[in-house]
Amino acid sequence: MNLALFDLDHTLIPFDSGMAWVRFLVAQGALPPSACDDYLGYCHQYVAGTLDIHAMHRASVAPLARYPHALLAQWGREFEMQMAAEVPASTRALVAQHQQAGDLCAIVTATTRFVAEPFARLFEVDHLLATEPATADGSATGPLTGEIQGWPCYREHKVTRVQAWLAGLPPPHPRGLQAFERSWFYTDSSSDLPLLEAVTHPVVVRPDARLRDRARREGWPVFDPALAMPP
Repeated sequence: MNLALFDLDHTLIPFDSGMAWVRFLVAQGALPPSACDDYLGYCHQYVAGTLDIHAMHRASVAPLARYPHALLAQWGREFEMQMAAEVPASTRALVAQHQQAGDLCAIVTATTRFVAEPFARLFEVDHLLATEPATADGSATGPLTGEIQGWPCYREHKVTRVQAWLAGLPPPHPRGLQAFERSWFYTDSSSDLPLLEAVTHPVVVRPDARLRDRARREGWPVFDPALAMPP
């Protein structure tokens, strides 16, 4: 069995899922229009490499604490329906290619779980590693606190989260990244270098400048979903 891991934003989808979610909530009247500019500010910090993911998560999630879980779940289903047409056929095919080969597939994203889950369903990927929102009572359906539960699925913690996930899978699944003969990770961001360096087949997708330079030095393949399947 081989392993295929996929980043979400600007990798499987050519946009930021968090921004799409904020715009959706603004349209529902759940957030003020200024929320889009606030979120965009965090996106600029991400690109600059100065993002405090805890602050971003808090600003994005805490305002939703006043809404019941059932309503958030309903919005998630409606958001999924809106996003279905935005998922590129090329990356659907990429994921399907790995699934048909029998590879163990997972989306590994810094995005908050309830934003990423609709996309995991759209790609028909059963395993999702995402940043987990903390709740007041510790349950999956409890009131949101705005804080992150455990390690965010971000930077070096993506490796930590992947290793913990693999360790918890039942036999005959390999118990860690190093146990796979072949492993892929697809991403656009230099913040994901720790996980790229941990797999046997790193693939960069629409890379940022720093990642493109690293890919050129290392000879990593660069995949543009609009053009062709990766080598």
